[in-house]
Amino acid sequence: MEGTRGTTRAVVGAVVTTTASVLPVFLTAALAVQISDELGFDAAGLGVVVALYFGVSAFASLPTGWIVERVGPTTTSRIAVVGAAGLMLAIAFGARSYGLLVTILMCSCWCNVMGQLSSNLTLARFVPARRLGLSFGFKQSCVPLATLLSGLAVPTLALTVGWRWAFIAGAGLALLALPLTPRSPERYVRTRVDPAERATGALAVIGVGAGLGAASAGALGAFLVVSAVRQGVDPGLAGLVLTLGSLVGLAMRLVNGWLADRRAGGHIAVVATSMAIGAIGVALLAVPGPLALVLGTVVAFGIGWGWTGLLQFAVVRLNPGAPAAATSVVQVGTYAGAFLGPMVFGLLATHAGFPAAWLTCAGMLVLAAVAMIGGRRMLVAHRDARQAVAAAAATVS
Repeated sequence: MEGTRGTTRAVVGAVVTTTASVLPVFLTAALAVQISDELGFDAAGLGVVVALYFGVSAFASLPTGWIVERVGPTTTSRIAVVGAAGLMLAIAFGARSYGLLVTILMCSCWCNVMGQLSSNLTLARFVPARRLGLSFGFKQSCVPLATLLSGLAVPTLALTVGWRWAFIAGAGLALLALPLTPRSPERYVRTRVDPAERATGALAVIGVGAGLGAASAGALGAFLVVSAVRQGVDPGLAGLVLTLGSLVGLAMRLVNGWLADRRAGGHIAVVATSMAIGAIGVALLAVPGPLALVLGTVVAFGIGWGWTGLLQFAVVRLNPGAPAAATSVVQVGTYAGAFLGPMVFGLLATHAGFPAAWLTCAGMLVLAAVAMIGGRRMLVAHRDARQAVAAAAATVS
C-alpha cells in the first residue's frame, strides 16, 4: 500500500472488517423481539446473551492478539469477515432454540475480537502517523454503523420476510465486504519486540480505566430511554435524545482523532479529561426533567464516550512494534466493563433507583479517569527507564 490510495484502502478495510465482524450481536439485539417470539426467551434472556458475548470477548482478547501479531492483518481480517458471515448463516439456518442461538453467538465473539485487533494492526502498519488519529476515529465509527444497519433490518426484512432473512442478508453484506479487507503485496513480517520494552503493567492499569469507562457507557446506551421515561419524559422525546447522543458521540470520535493528529502527545491525558467531564453529564441524568436529560446525554455521549478511538490510537502510538498485542490488553478491560456495567446498573436501578445508579456510573467514570492518569504515569516512568538504560549502554560502548 502506497500513498493516499493505500491509506484510504487501509481505513476502508479496517472499517468494513470491524463492522462485519461485530454485526452478528447487533443484529441479534435489534431483532430480539422477532427472535424471542420464535425461540421463547425474554428481555432477561437477551441480557444474558449480550453479557456473555462481551465476557467471552474479554477472555478471547489476549490469545487473539497473539495470533494477529504472528499471522498478520490480511489473513486475520479475512478470517474475521468470513467467520462472521458463516456464523450469521448458522444463526439463520441452525438457531432453532435459545441454547443454539447463545452457542453460535459465543463463537462469533472470536470473529469480533479478531476483526478489531486485525484492524488496529492494519492502521498501524499502513496509515502514516500524521493521519493515524483520524483513521482510528473512522474505525471506531463501526459500532454506530453496525447499529444503523441492524436497525434498518427490522422494517425492511424482519417485519416483511422474517428475521432469519436479515441474518442471511447480513452474511451477504459481510461477504461483499471481503474484497475490501486489507491486503498487502508484500509478505507479512512480524516485528520482533524485546519483552522488556512492553509496559504491560501500565497497559493493564489503562485497561482497568477503559473497563470502568465501558461499564458506564454500556449502561448509558442500555438504560437511558427507560430511565428517562420512568422520570416522566415522553418516550418519543427520550428516543430522539438517544439518537442525538449517538450522533454526537460518533462526531466526537472523528473530532478527537482529527485533533490527535495535530498534537505531539498527551493523548491519554485527554482521555482522562474526557472521562472526568463525561462524569458530569452522567450525573445530570439523575436529575429529573428534559433539560437535564438533553444536556446530560450530549455531554455523556459526546465527551464521556467519545474517546474510544483516541485511546486505541494512543496505545498503538506507544507500542508501534506490537499494536495488536498491546491493544488486546486494553480490550480485555473494555469487554469486561461492557459485560459487568449493564448488569450492575440494572441491579442498582432495581433496588436503589435510577438516580443512584446514574450517580454510581458517574463515580465509575471518575475512577476511570484516575486509572488513566495512573497508567500514563507508569508509561512515562517506563519510557524514562528504558531511555536511561539505552543511554548507559551507549556510554559503555
